[in-house]
Amino acid sequence: MTSTRTRLTVTAVAALVLGGVAVGYTALSAQPRGGAPTGSVTGPKIQVLSNGVLSTVSRTDPSGPRELTDQRCDRAYAAGGTISCLRPAGALKAGELAVLDSGLNVVKTVPLTGFPNRTRVSASGRMVGWTLFVDGHSYAANGFSTSTGILDVRTGTVVPSLEEFTVVGEAGADRNFWGVTFTSDDNRFYATMSTGGHRYLVEGDFAARTLKPLVDNVECPSLSPDGTRIAYKAAVNGDPQQGWRVSVMDLATRSITPLAENRSVDDQPAWLDGSTVAYGMQRPDGTNDVWSVPADGTGTPAVLIPEANSPAPL
Repeated sequence: MTSTRTRLTVTAVAALVLGGVAVGYTALSAQPRGGAPTGSVTGPKIQVLSNGVLSTVSRTDPSGPRELTDQRCDRAYAAGGTISCLRPAGALKAGELAVLDSGLNVVKTVPLTGFPNRTRVSASGRMVGWTLFVDGHSYAANGFSTSTGILDVRTGTVVPSLEEFTVVGEAGADRNFWGVTFTSDDNRFYATMSTGGHRYLVEGDFAARTLKPLVDNVECPSLSPDGTRIAYKAAVNGDPQQGWRVSVMDLATRSITPLAENRSVDDQPAWLDGSTVAYGMQRPDGTNDVWSVPADGTGTPAVLIPEANSPAPL
């Protein structure tokens, strides 16, 4: 971990950069780009970001009409009637976590400083987790640093950094955390801890303020709807600079199933249901698409929602 002085400097620089980003963001992102059709959506939906605009598509016709909102986010997720939106707070201001209800009303904001990276909501909608880069922009970069926090929407309790929690067993002082995913009890969660050159899957206890390392080389976990498996990205040969392979691990047996996606996936996967995993992939021109692949290692990856990212089944 960087020293306190270095981190404060980085945070200040990040705030200034974000201010500039916010100005450009507002000016350049007035409308979604591309040719995605717009219109009302009914029935089961998937929430996505369309060029930063919070949107929904039909689960039965994900490439069909897209219903846009007036909300803009850098990263988003939704579950249990709660929407998590990481966004710039405005020109010359740092970012914030905005928690919205299903009617898009803001119920809570948390000021943040850093580059939005990951966010997740528990199935009940009570717990919200987020990750920011506070130094560097890639998990493959040397010297990157992250800040990961959790909000209990029901009580208003905010844990601004998982570094406040106690790590059970041996762990070095240099620790980074990212990629929270919650269990159904709204207390336990899984995340990634980097320390000593390893990236561990850790199991957290929100009430006890503890973290327990479980397995090495597991990043950005996403718990399956039945709570028995995690989808995640694993560094190829344990080296992030060689890319990541999206895989599924059975938590009881620790058996690992590499999925049929052979390209490097730098995203926190999302379960669309008990048998399908979705993730974002970026084209050479910077456009993001949501892809999906079967969770059992079979099949072929395919574009599910063009020109979108941050998928979340509603």
